[in-house]
Amino acid sequence: MTAITLDRLSKSFGRQSAVHDVDLQIPDGAFVVLLGPSGCGKTTTLRMLAGLEEPTAGRIRFGDRIVADGDTGASVPASKRGLGMVFQSYALWPHMRVRDNIGWPLKVAGWGAADRDARVAEVLAMLELDGLADRFPAELSGGQQQRVAIARTVAPKPGVLLFDEPLSNLDARLRLDTRAELVKVHRLSGATSVYVTHDQVEALAMATHIAVMRDGAVEQFGTPAELLDRPATAFVASFLGSPAKVLLRGEVGRGRLFCGVVPLANVPGVPDGTQLDAMYAPDSLSVGPEGLLEFEVLESTPVAGRWITTGLAGTHRLSIVTDRAHLPGEATRLQPPERPDAIFAADGARLDSGGAAVGQASATTVGPASAAPLVEATR
Repeated sequence: MTAITLDRLSKSFGRQSAVHDVDLQIPDGAFVVLLGPSGCGKTTTLRMLAGLEEPTAGRIRFGDRIVADGDTGASVPASKRGLGMVFQSYALWPHMRVRDNIGWPLKVAGWGAADRDARVAEVLAMLELDGLADRFPAELSGGQQQRVAIARTVAPKPGVLLFDEPLSNLDARLRLDTRAELVKVHRLSGATSVYVTHDQVEALAMATHIAVMRDGAVEQFGTPAELLDRPATAFVASFLGSPAKVLLRGEVGRGRLFCGVVPLANVPGVPDGTQLDAMYAPDSLSVGPEGLLEFEVLESTPVAGRWITTGLAGTHRLSIVTDRAHLPGEATRLQPPERPDAIFAADGARLDSGGAAVGQASATTVGPASAAPLVEATR
């Protein structure tokens, strides 16, 4: 197994910065997902790990070995980094049977025939491809071709596995099945895996750790539970989860945070006119005529015996978990709990009990430096 370290990793294309000052410590044997919207820098980061792009600044280490140094220009070729990579496209040799596609990188690496045949048989069994060993790629389904591509990648026993959105070409059911196969392959291989996706459900299902990226930087890095329970920024809170956390924007007046005329929390010492976001778990808000905020239902979707109800509360579009379906167009009211789970500054930084910014996003401190709680119950 191989730990991976990214130290101030940056990449620019001309004047355009794609990745800047990324610091990550990826443990041995972890399954790390780089997660974020299109254009956030996750694929560029993966390509630098693979040796397909050279960093503009910063370093990449596999274990104690520096494989890329943007400050000096030193770089270990991709073929010498001891990694395997699965791409979006399967890129199988169409004239080779399945067993030959899997065995080809072993032959190139100089494995003897007996060892090569034994390893191919082992990998075929691992990915349940035994019955397909003598077929050509054109005789396989898309899901089967992807499994062959994965088998070919893990056959040489690389210490690092890289995945560039490998499930994006599959339909919903195949994605689910192949996702389980990937987790099994990761576990059996013992490799440290880095996986790129914009699908947060995929990330939460597979990852031991997630790096949420935005605008070329890492907003937060941690286990799925850590990111869900304590998001460091408003972006992470609104991006991660199904449904994501509910954020209500309010303005401070006389030490209280108001959404319109509805008080959300006491925020002692915060200057009047300051805009803040109050965060709530999506299953902590209720819908009914006694609620404080007007709420127009847009849709309700059944999930695991409950309903994800999406609607508009003023200018806020949000999704909450309800016990029953609500009809599209229904006008009702939304009731937040007495106290938000967290407060974020307008620029997205999470605020601690003294009003100071915490987490990885930059922010200007608001409120006093006292030990008094920033958020207090209002009702």
